[in-house]
Amino acid sequence: MIANNIFRAIADFCTNVLFAPYQAFRFTDGWWSSNMLNVIFISIGMVLFLYWLVQLQKFKKSSTE
Repeated sequence: MIANNIFRAIADFCTNVLFAPYQAFRFTDGWWSSNMLNVIFISIGMVLFLYWLVQLQKFKKSSTE
């Protein structure tokens, strides 16, 4: 009985709290406005990936690993 209530509480928290920002994006018009959060995350990931590659090149030139 307690385990069932815990899982229901977790499901309720996820659907009502964590996914609440995505409910606003469901009803927007246009592709860009609907996927702006994904574009922001991909942009941040690309910047961090390029920074990582630059750091790898620095370590490779100084021959330290």
